[in-house]
Amino acid sequence: MGLFDFFSKEKKESLDKGLEKSKESFFGKLSRAIVGKTTVDDEVLDELEEILVSSDVGVTTTVKIIKRIEARVARDKYTSTSELDAILRDEIAQLLTENKSLDIKDSFETENLPKPYIIMVVGVNGAGKTTTIGKLAHQFNQRGKKVVLGAGDTFRAAAVDQLKTWGQRVGVPVIEHGMNTDPSAVAYDAVRKGVEMNADVVIVDTAGRLHTKINLMNELTKIKRVMQKFLPDAPHEVLLVLDGSTGQNAMIQAQEFTKATEVTALAITKLDGTAKGGVVVGISDELKIPVKYIGVGEKMDDLQVFDRAQFVDSLFKR
Repeated sequence: MGLFDFFSKEKKESLDKGLEKSKESFFGKLSRAIVGKTTVDDEVLDELEEILVSSDVGVTTTVKIIKRIEARVARDKYTSTSELDAILRDEIAQLLTENKSLDIKDSFETENLPKPYIIMVVGVNGAGKTTTIGKLAHQFNQRGKKVVLGAGDTFRAAAVDQLKTWGQRVGVPVIEHGMNTDPSAVAYDAVRKGVEMNADVVIVDTAGRLHTKINLMNELTKIKRVMQKFLPDAPHEVLLVLDGSTGQNAMIQAQEFTKATEVTALAITKLDGTAKGGVVVGISDELKIPVKYIGVGEKMDDLQVFDRAQFVDSLFKR
């Protein structure tokens, strides 16, 4: 077994463990719903609909999945409840394929990206935003990439200090101006530092306050505009961090942030501590924004590049 095989195996085991609560909750409900039944009829589909909604897949996505299964049942004339797992697995995998959540083989490689590659990270306080930035920095750094962090969440002293701690832990420079300073100035200096040191990646934190949409839009727009004074095509990626354990609240947050700024990728955290893993499917389907990373544990490497095939495999693994 080679080194790559070992890490792939370790990553898969971490994913399996991280989705364990979601899997146990879902299949426990599904088993109770079909006990004593042999065919997938209207009653079973009604039960399945309730299970998907309670698993935080979301109403819109759930209705879509149920309609697909109904079409298959009608086409095949007879479908046994023993086949329901496989059918459901197929339909969820197909849904993720149709959306933009396609497999990203290694999001920590930068050879074909602009240099420095600027990532602006957005999301509410408590979603795991700063921790996600630290883990991203670690994994880029582990691959020999030069990384610069920008502590742009200047409205919360703890956020600046936390990012500085992550920078020291990972061994990457952190550009910070302290608390209650202009976040766009921090972003500008972080980008400038990235260019000066020939960095591969610059990751800029932003405020995580749930203030009014217009203020949020103005603030994020200003940060982008100021970065563009130094690097016209910055940021190259706007990464929205969502707390998967909040279920449908994560969907609401995602909708608000996508109204406020052009989000290009999602990171869904804390899936290991919740039975609400279905939210990954719902958010991916409704927003049509690629899920790029998922958090399935506390360790540095438990922030994983989202692999839809492995995700579905782990979610349905008995």
